[in-house]
Amino acid sequence: MSTDATTSDMNLERLVRRVVGVMMLGILLYGGFLVYTGLADVGARFATFGWWTFGAACGLSLLNYLLRFVKWEIYLGILGIRGIPKGESLLTFLSGFVLTVSPGKVGEVFKSLVLFRTRGVPIERSAPIVVAERVTDLIGVIAMIAVGSLGFRGGLVWAGAGATLVLGLLVFIASPRLSRWVVDLATRLPGPLGRLGGKLAPRLHTALDQLRELTTPARLVMPTLLSVAGWSLEGVGLWLILKGFAQGTSLTLASFSYATATLAGAIVPLPGGLGVTDKLIEQQLTLLGGVPLAVAFSAMVLVRFATLWFAVVVGFVSLGLLRARHPKLASNVA
Repeated sequence: MSTDATTSDMNLERLVRRVVGVMMLGILLYGGFLVYTGLADVGARFATFGWWTFGAACGLSLLNYLLRFVKWEIYLGILGIRGIPKGESLLTFLSGFVLTVSPGKVGEVFKSLVLFRTRGVPIERSAPIVVAERVTDLIGVIAMIAVGSLGFRGGLVWAGAGATLVLGLLVFIASPRLSRWVVDLATRLPGPLGRLGGKLAPRLHTALDQLRELTTPARLVMPTLLSVAGWSLEGVGLWLILKGFAQGTSLTLASFSYATATLAGAIVPLPGGLGVTDKLIEQQLTLLGGVPLAVAFSAMVLVRFATLWFAVVVGFVSLGLLRARHPKLASNVA
């Protein structure tokens, strides 16, 4: 069975159930945090909150998405994928946010399926863009950590760990001999895993060759700068939300807390980093910034809604608009 056929088995109803399931898990998790933190104290904090800052944080997240869309367009151009109207390309890119709650956001390869169904672009041709996006996003988040950690002990440990991960990934991608050896090794595994590796190996070799085109040193510069700018905006969003609670937390601390929590959530194989990212944001604001626990919890919930869950909503809206424009997408994906 081909990758396209396998991926096309995904349907929108299953996606909805998966996202709703994760949302319910999030509600239970936040509910547990709320009981632990104190219902009355948290309620009092929300009663005096400046809600315009939450709206501004959502706006900054949207601006982040637009900057990352520019990166998507750059990668499409490098791979020679042309002829897609900019409006449709934007909706295709944003539709990937439907699976933002997948571990490490790898579910954003869904937009490659959409691109295949609407424009006939083979999935293995565009899928390397998702990996290249994650690499540049990692570099951007690590840059935020490095800048924010200058005033805090232990911050550079996170930056060093993330930098090592990125460097290892770049070495793997840049070395055809190493990447081919790893892929071919999978074909020699015993039983079904070896057979599966044998079927996927040619496609993986093609995808890695294309990914190598996207991650040359010269082609890393602009996408990485866009990632740094985009993710920094979400750090500013957390800082603004804290302002809404009348907290004088520094921008560097807010960005550091958001970036380290985001990196940890991406590494841990949990949907959307749920639980890990949330708790780390709360703890770092409390321990490093002296933010009261109720305020730290409230700010964490709001910034997660302004980033993670807002992205999911944007993804579903974009997918709905694409389905209206391409009826065949509705029958193939749904």
